[in-house]
Amino acid sequence: MSEPITYASAGVDVEAGDKAVELMKASVRRATRPEVLGGLGGFAGMFDASAIARMTHPVLATSTDGVGTKVAIAQALDKHDTIGFDLVGMVVDDIVVCGAEPLFMTDYIATGHVVPERIAAIVSGIAAACEQARVALVGGETAEHPGLLEPDEYDVAGAATGVVEYADVLGPDRVVPGDVVLALGSSGLHSNGYSLVRTVIRSAGWQLDRHVEEFGRTLGEELLTPTRVYSADLLDLLRSDGVDLHALSHVTGGGLVANLARVLPPTVFARLDRSTWTPPAVFSTIGGLGQVPRADLERTLNMGVGFVAMLPADQVDAAARFLEARGIPAWTIGEVTAAEDAPVDAGHEVVHGAKGVEGGAVQLVGDHPAA
Repeated sequence: MSEPITYASAGVDVEAGDKAVELMKASVRRATRPEVLGGLGGFAGMFDASAIARMTHPVLATSTDGVGTKVAIAQALDKHDTIGFDLVGMVVDDIVVCGAEPLFMTDYIATGHVVPERIAAIVSGIAAACEQARVALVGGETAEHPGLLEPDEYDVAGAATGVVEYADVLGPDRVVPGDVVLALGSSGLHSNGYSLVRTVIRSAGWQLDRHVEEFGRTLGEELLTPTRVYSADLLDLLRSDGVDLHALSHVTGGGLVANLARVLPPTVFARLDRSTWTPPAVFSTIGGLGQVPRADLERTLNMGVGFVAMLPADQVDAAARFLEARGIPAWTIGEVTAAEDAPVDAGHEVVHGAKGVEGGAVQLVGDHPAA
C-alpha cells in the first residue's frame, strides 16, 4: 500500500458528524419536557419516571416507524426540514390510539455521507414536531454508511414511549352499537403509499417542479406536505369534559377501512359513507394519472382521512367543534351497529379485521361528491 487507510478515507467523516450535532443542539433543546435528565450527547436519554410511579396502574405504550419512500421526494427537492413531521406523526400518533400520552422519542438517521447542514435540517423538523406533540426528543443516532447508501441518500426512523392508566386504555372493548364514527381530515398523503405515488408520476412523465392547477402549487410541494400530527390535540380532547372517546384509529398503511377494523370488536359492524367527504385533489390526480383502481387507492392511501374516533352520538358535535377549533376538519363518516343487525350493502366489500387482528367488520359505501 502506498498510503495508510483511515476511517475518513473509507468514507466516514467523524468531524462532520460532530458538526451536525453542534448544529442541531438548539432545535433539540426546544423539544423537551421537565422530566428529561441530562443533555444531548449522552449514551442514553434519561427521563424521570417518578410521575409514572405515582399512577395507579401505569401501562407503557411504545411504537416505532419510518416515513418510507417519501424521503426520496425530500432528497429530490433538497428540502429536509419537514420530513421530521412525517416521522413524528407516524410514531406518536400510533401511541395515542390506545389513549396513551407519548413522553419521549429517539430518532435514527442513516446516510451515505454526513452533510452537517442536511442532518441538522432533518433533526430540526423532528424536534419541531416533537415540540408540537409535547414529546421530548431525548436522543438519536446518525450513521454514515458509505458504499451501502449513495452520498445524498438517507433514511429516517424513530421510536417513542408513552404511558396510560390501565383504566383509561382505549380500544375495542369500549365500542358499542350506536357509536358514531368521526373522521379527522388529513393534511394530504401523509407518509403512506409513496411507492405507488412515485410510480404513477414517473409513468406519467411528470416532474416535481410541474405546477398543478388543482393543487395551486407544484407537484413536489404537494407531495412533500408534512403529515398532520394529531396526538396533542387528541389527548386534550380525551381530557375535555363532555367527551368520552371509546376508540381511535390512525389511518396509515392499509387505508381507512382496514385500520378502523383493527380497533373494533368482532361483535360490531361499521358502515362508512363516501358521500360525507370529498378527498383532496391529490388523491383523484394520482388515481386518474395511473388509472389506479379505487379499491387499490383506498387500500393504499388515506383518501383525506388521517384519523377516526368512535364515540357516543350525543357527543359528536362537541368533539367536532373542539377539533375544528384546533384547525382539524372533523365530520361524521359513519355509525356502528351490532353485527347481527348490520346493514350490509351487497355491492361493496366488507373487511373483517386486519394485520393479524380479529376485529370488527367495516364497509365503505356510496360515492364521493364531485370536487
